[in-house]
Amino acid sequence: MAKLYFYYSSMNAGKSTALLQSSYNYKERGMNTLIMAPRLDDRYGAGKVTSRIGIAADALGFRNNDDLFAVVEDQHRSVPLHCVLIDEAQFLTRDQVFQLSDVTDSLKIPVLAYGLRTDFQGEPFEGSKYLLAWSDNLKELKAICHCGSKATMVLRLDGAGNAVTKGSQVEIGGNDRYVSMCRKHFKAEFYDRS
Repeated sequence: MAKLYFYYSSMNAGKSTALLQSSYNYKERGMNTLIMAPRLDDRYGAGKVTSRIGIAADALGFRNNDDLFAVVEDQHRSVPLHCVLIDEAQFLTRDQVFQLSDVTDSLKIPVLAYGLRTDFQGEPFEGSKYLLAWSDNLKELKAICHCGSKATMVLRLDGAGNAVTKGSQVEIGGNDRYVSMCRKHFKAEFYDRS
């Protein structure tokens, strides 16, 4: 039975690496995968999933108004798919999470979604909220805070390295803009008003 999986974490836990490894494992066994990524994350070029450890793969880009069920169904007609993998799944809309559940339920194709659970203010992303609610399987990938504890939060930094507490939920960036922290250190940085 096909299932919808959500692999979530803070930044720097290896989500993209795990996605690429999963795709490789399917392909090694002669199976076809479809890797998808939101077009708004173009840090490494549109239509790419890139891991910090240096591995990458081409991806089919999507926008927040795309019908992902229709996209997958169309791809599946031309080449039978054995797995769909979604990078940066926090950027999915509620409707797109529903559409991905239809991929598993109607097309019988497993969907593996990888993304952040919360934003820089500790609030859930729309895609993550519905993946946490509707996925068949949830798996936390672990990142480490500078103190050695499990990092569960992401802090946004300004150019001087100070915590950013206000602003748009989505601002694309990497280690230059974000740092993963345990809840204790996130609260100390985010709520420090001195």
